[in-house]
Amino acid sequence: MSARPPKMKDIARTLGVSPATVSRALSGTGLVAEPTLSRIREAAEALDYRPNVSARNLRRQSSMTVLMVVRDIGNPFYLEVMKGVEAAAREAGYAVLMGNAENDPDREAEYFAMLRDGNADGMVLMTGKLPSSRFRLDRLPVVVALESIEGAGFPHVVVDNRGAAREAVRQLVALGHRRIAHITGPLAEPMAILRRDGYRAAMAEAGLPVPAGYEQAGDYLLQGGREGCRALLALPDRPSAIFCANDEMAFGAIHELRRSGLDVPRDVSVVGFDDIYLSQAIYPPLTTVSQPRAEIGRMAMSVLLDIMAGGKPPDGPVMMPTTLMLRESTAPANHFEPLRG
Repeated sequence: MSARPPKMKDIARTLGVSPATVSRALSGTGLVAEPTLSRIREAAEALDYRPNVSARNLRRQSSMTVLMVVRDIGNPFYLEVMKGVEAAAREAGYAVLMGNAENDPDREAEYFAMLRDGNADGMVLMTGKLPSSRFRLDRLPVVVALESIEGAGFPHVVVDNRGAAREAVRQLVALGHRRIAHITGPLAEPMAILRRDGYRAAMAEAGLPVPAGYEQAGDYLLQGGREGCRALLALPDRPSAIFCANDEMAFGAIHELRRSGLDVPRDVSVVGFDDIYLSQAIYPPLTTVSQPRAEIGRMAMSVLLDIMAGGKPPDGPVMMPTTLMLRESTAPANHFEPLRG
């Protein structure tokens, strides 16, 4: 039979102090002075004392855990965000659990139920939508990161999706492209709408039309990029450039262009959005909008920590900067035929 783990009363008995004094010393309350504080810590180390985290959290009515809920855990986009969230959480003594929603409303509701029931203290939400919940969400400690959820009532940490998309399309216009198409994200979601609106704004300010079929609905997935590109190539006037609402769809578009015997960027330029690490590994390296994902994760967690501590949420969205990364998937247009129809 193994020996039982040491308890606070064992440390107290060894040093001739009260268990309450040991508890205050090991909890870092600042109420125990030297040299007693050092003696207690040394005795705890010598006895290999480990605090009962579950009991401590129960007293605090805290799980010391936060949830980071994403659309698809297989998307490498979230890895850098996770690093930022976890770094800020760890500094505050919290653990982070990643939840994989997989666009399943029932799974999304389960994560909110975990939060409601006290199995987590807060949530960084990155799914772009709220579950059609059977309970109230407005009082839960939630921060929405990178996505936009209109009317959610939660703090947001985001980028200027419309402005960044407009800048990306402006770059294609500056390269002489006139037939510029767009593969959108899911248009039921505000982020996809904002990026589409940025595309439209850049086309309008350049005096360029958006012909029928030049906006293809996508889903942020590789196959969605392939299918959208295939539809664009079937048009009478195929585009000379494609702006995709995320990098994964841009990869799918490049794959489809190659399958069709077209060269990127000689025949068709491609631009993405996100700058995931594969954007530099793919051939040709992808021109894309870079988001400071780790910094966004850290900021989202910082806002969440403030809310969980009873602080006032930000008055409006916390805006983070973007950078257009110019790489080899874009080049000057090699022909300027007028659009027909």
